[in-house]
This record gives sequence, C-alpha cells and structure tokens, in this order.
Amino acid sequence: METSSEERFAFLVEWYDPSAALLRRYQLLFYPKDGSVEMFDVKNQRTFLRRTKYDELHQDELFVGNRVSVFSRQLHLIAYGDQFTANKLGSKTERTLAVIKPDAVSKLGDILQMIYDANLISTKAKMTKLTWTEAGDFYTEHQTKSSFNNLVQFMTSGPVVAMELMGDEAVSVWKRILGPTDSGVARKESPLSLRAQFGTDGIRNTGHGSDSLASAAKELEFFFPSTAGHGPANTASYTDCTCCVIKPHAMSEALTGNILNSISAAGFEISALQMFNMDRANAEEFFEIYKGVVTEYPNMVSELCSGPCMALEIRVSNSQKNFREFVGPADPEIARHLRPTTLRALYGKTKVQNAVHVTDLPEDGLLEVQYFFKILDG
Repeated sequence: METSSEERFAFLVEWYDPSAALLRRYQLLFYPKDGSVEMFDVKNQRTFLRRTKYDELHQDELFVGNRVSVFSRQLHLIAYGDQFTANKLGSKTERTLAVIKPDAVSKLGDILQMIYDANLISTKAKMTKLTWTEAGDFYTEHQTKSSFNNLVQFMTSGPVVAMELMGDEAVSVWKRILGPTDSGVARKESPLSLRAQFGTDGIRNTGHGSDSLASAAKELEFFFPSTAGHGPANTASYTDCTCCVIKPHAMSEALTGNILNSISAAGFEISALQMFNMDRANAEEFFEIYKGVVTEYPNMVSELCSGPCMALEIRVSNSQKNFREFVGPADPEIARHLRPTTLRALYGKTKVQNAVHVTDLPEDGLLEVQYFFKILDG
C-alpha cells in the first residue's frame, strides 16, 4: 500500500512513437525507495505503465535534458513534473562546453575517464576540423589580443573534439579538471590537471572550457545548434575506412575512454567520432542486414536505441579485416576463451551487450560510416 509520505520524483517526458510517427508526452514517476517507475499518458489522462520495479534506471540519470530508456523506450526528460522534484534534483545540474584542442585529441580516452571520475557525463560529442573563419568566430572576444592569430592558427591545425558535459556545477568542475590556462603554471599549482599533464603553454593547453553558464549556452549553440543550421562539419573521410559503434551499455558503464585508448594503442586511427541518440527506426534501418539472419536482431535494435552511442570512423589499410580481428568474436564469452586481448573479450558482457558494433562485410564499411556521418549528421 503506497503511503503519501513515500518520496517520488516526477518528470514530463517525450517519447517518439515510430508506428504513429508522433511525439507522445507522459508523466514519469520514479520511486527511489524500491527503484520502481510509473507512467501516465498526459493527453489521454490515463495510466500508461502501472508501477513496476525497473532496475535499469538510476536516480542520477534523472535531470531535465537527459534521455533515459524505460523498457526499451527512449524518453527525453523535458521538464520537472512538480516543485518537489525541481528543488530536490534540479538545483545544481549545469551544462558546459568542453573542447579538446588539437594537441590533446590523441589523449581523448584518458580525458573522458577524468570527466567520468569527476561525476560529469558527456551528452554530446563530435570531432570536427575548424575552418579559419569558424575558429575566429568562436574566439571572437579574443580578437584584440596579440595572441589571437596564433590561437586561431593552432585551433585549425588539426581535429578538435567538442563535447557537451552535464552534471552538478559542470562549468566549474570542468575548469578545475583543465587547470590554470598556462600549462607551466598548471604544472606548479595543479599537477594532476589536464593542462599540467598534456599542455605545452598558454595556447597549446589541451582544452577549452566555458567561463560561465551564459557563455556555455552560447558556445554549445556554436558547436551543437538546437534550432536551424548545422554546426562545424564532422571529419569523416570515407576512404579506407570501417565503422565502429560503442554501444549504449558501454557508454553508460563509462567504458568509452578505455575503448578509445585500446583502439589507439592497437595502432588504428580514429578519423571521425560523434555521439548519436538513435531512435528505433534508425536502429532498425542500420541493422537491417541482420534481420531474419541472427536471432539477436530485435535485442540488438533495442540496445542501440537504449541511450547514446558513439560512432567512429576507423582508418587503416585493409581496414575491415584487421579491425574486425581486433574487436573479436561477437560473443564475449567465446572471445575471452579464444582471443582474450580483443575489445569484446575485455569490455563485452553478452552477445547483444558486446561493447561495440563493427562492420562485418568489407563492402559495408563505407556504407555504415556514411549512415552515421552523412545521413544522421546530414
């Protein structure tokens, strides 16, 4: 019997219903005491999901702007459902922009791990190569400084990775992770910071962080426009490439940094990278060749749209074969017996939650890369 004093959190959520091609709105209730959820259909004023225990959803995932999966439906949390929830869960969550500069892109795996260890999560990410104009626009307030040209030149000298980070007091936490602007000062004052570890000076200093919530909003809009237009282009090359997708379960288990490090350590070049939130229709389309071929197909689709995934373009000569071997057998158990150093042996759990998807057939590598970087990011 539910008592009125039992704590519960309420959110307004949206779910895209592919069969009706409609955005549906629900009230989602979460009961922290036993981890159960309940959903009400806002339009029809009726219960959509009776109160049910659901262990996959955790309280720290509940904040406005996040996407969560409840029984393989991807729900977008768009507002707090009541003042109690807003007061209790909504006060300190912020979003900020992190840009990994050209000198530190090779350290992205380590940087993601530091971000995760600081209780921030990356909700968007994209590798891009800024044009001179884009870099100048981004740093427009530094235009009068003598170092402006050097800064723009450096920021356009190679790929950068832009990320939206979210969490409690994200703006100041990310700035603390970065450390003082000048890498030399950082080594003295904050030796564990990113700039102390990987930076060279005041320009080649590993990363950029927004100064305030207001600048974060403006800078995020530059890289990840919410309305019309398209941010800076991705870096996909579409040559000698294969596709690798870090699956949602691995992203939520904070394995992304380790997986990226393993790929780089094995000598493969990550030539494009972007986070995507797949809806069911996209996931079905992407996995179409497995339909009716592998029994796991429905579960593979559900996994891929259960949360954010990260698509990578991997470049090597004879890419498919080499990279496929490095990823290992689809079943992590078999991988651990036969090929214990492969990605799936190290990070996979089951045949469906096997850490990464990799292109199976050589002729599909380009098609899969195009699906993410041309069609979904189009």
